[in-house]
Amino acid sequence: MKSPSKIEKQMKILLAYSGGLDTSVAIHWLKEKYGCEVVAVTIDVGQSDDLKEAMRRAKAIGASRAWVIDAKKEFAENYVLPALKANALYEGSYPLGTALARPLMVERLVAMARRFGADAIAHGCTGKGNDQVRFEVSIMALAPELDILAPTREWGMSRDEEIEYAKAHDIPVPVTCEAPYSIDESVWSRAIECGVLEDPWNEPPESIFEWTNGTDSSPNEPEYVDIGFCEGSPISLNGSAMEPLELVTELNEIAGNHGVGRIDHIENRLVGIKSREVYEAPAALVLTKAHQDLESLVMPRDLMHYKRGMEQHYANLVYDGLWFSPLRQAMDAFIEKTQKNVTGTIKIKLFKGSAVVVGRESPYSLYTANLSTYEKSDEFDHAAAKGFIYVWGLPLKTTSMVNSVKNGNGVMNGSAVKEEFTSACK
Repeated sequence: MKSPSKIEKQMKILLAYSGGLDTSVAIHWLKEKYGCEVVAVTIDVGQSDDLKEAMRRAKAIGASRAWVIDAKKEFAENYVLPALKANALYEGSYPLGTALARPLMVERLVAMARRFGADAIAHGCTGKGNDQVRFEVSIMALAPELDILAPTREWGMSRDEEIEYAKAHDIPVPVTCEAPYSIDESVWSRAIECGVLEDPWNEPPESIFEWTNGTDSSPNEPEYVDIGFCEGSPISLNGSAMEPLELVTELNEIAGNHGVGRIDHIENRLVGIKSREVYEAPAALVLTKAHQDLESLVMPRDLMHYKRGMEQHYANLVYDGLWFSPLRQAMDAFIEKTQKNVTGTIKIKLFKGSAVVVGRESPYSLYTANLSTYEKSDEFDHAAAKGFIYVWGLPLKTTSMVNSVKNGNGVMNGSAVKEEFTSACK
């Protein structure tokens, strides 16, 4: 990072513009502080906001240009699919919708910064969140020559103070003190923070949810969906072939209608604090569950267990902003290899907030009925089990004999055991 005096001479700053409170205030604040030109760029990864209106708002606030880049298809195919194949759930809960979107945004922002000859990229992330790390580490990886500005870290305003600042400077923002939630959306998840959610004892109000019905308002009859996979990628829904983006979008609606996909958990942020996070991720949770189940049908035991151990590490890397690390790329190569036989169909029952796998089939299934059955068609060699158990348990038996050999007076001590076994070997 260059010194403040040198930054003040910069003529052009590219701002990662979300249209929310922080980045709207940032346009005015950057121009006021640095006397620079601000170019606002929004990367569309599935936000439900009116992005055209957001662009008009950015220009009204003071941006010289405002751009929207549609990256939904790229996000679904190049970021969501690798994470799905890795069954990536941070701390077993969060499907990484925001974390996956950030490296894609940086890729596009860097390209735009070079196109416009920008001297720096600015973002609206706070000093205690994860996104500041994801943005800045990714910029460092892709464009180490660019400066990075984080206005929200510098100005030191609380959220209420930002709202008052916006009012004082006639900055139109879609947030009020009465509805102070911070929302982040992609096609993979919707994240809700702030307001009453900051108290982990408070139940999330029903009004904050947009993708999912509550159990009271969801259908009273279950719905079944069949999800087809080919080499780990979902390719069909209820028999209809679909591209990843279309499939995720439609499954979000179907599963969300049944109240599936709500997540409310205490999350360990990279910066060392715990945070109460609420998400909606209907398609992400259903597809991950289906994918995991299909893997259990077609993968050998040792491969599946090894991959399961890697999956949490993969999720941690993505969460921690290390998408562009060589380790993540090497993991992707391994995971892609494991997906060769992950082809088949999973049937899931959706009902009142639950998604349960109730059927599965695959041409590569390792499930053999004549080995698993207890009926007369059973082909398993039961007699072989005795020898297998003897060999499998022999190390434990030997260890036990060495550590606790008994005689008529009780348990022999270690020296007596050693003497007895030494004598037996002579």
